[in-house]
Amino acid sequence: MFTKPIAGRTTAAAEGEVVVLLIGMRINHFRGVRHWVPVFAAMVRMLRELGRSKERGLLGYTLLTGSPRTYYVVQYWESKEKLYAYASAPDMFHRRAWAAMNRKERKSRQHVGLWHETYMVPEGGYEAIYADMPAYGLARATGVLPIEGRGRRAADRLAHRSGAK
Repeated sequence: MFTKPIAGRTTAAAEGEVVVLLIGMRINHFRGVRHWVPVFAAMVRMLRELGRSKERGLLGYTLLTGSPRTYYVVQYWESKEKLYAYASAPDMFHRRAWAAMNRKERKSRQHVGLWHETYMVPEGGYEAIYADMPAYGLARATGVLPIEGRGRRAADRLAHRSGAK
């Protein structure tokens, strides 16, 4: 259950562009359980579905809570094309869940809020450092490297280019 920390300082093994999707929900009225529980359950179902289909492009994710009302997922994707393809794929659960939410929107909006933000981060636009941590966040999604693999300073890690040796 508990992940053992990696001793010392490490960084993420990400190469090239990183696509980050933040997606979440806010419970506006706790009494509207029948409106917000299906939204939460749908997110869990989509994450399981993506976990079984690695070719869809989800590299990894972290579930977080912002407050007792707000729950969200930080997702790391191979590409924006794979993210868009999953979102619109007729054979995947997201499309059915989104259609159902839109049908219920007038009533559900009062009880549960939805949001997402998508960021396409070019190589050189991200860096990471983890000290005595298990693989987490971007490193959990893309792999862990000793800090020396990318540089001891943030400026060195930001200057890393996957094609340069």
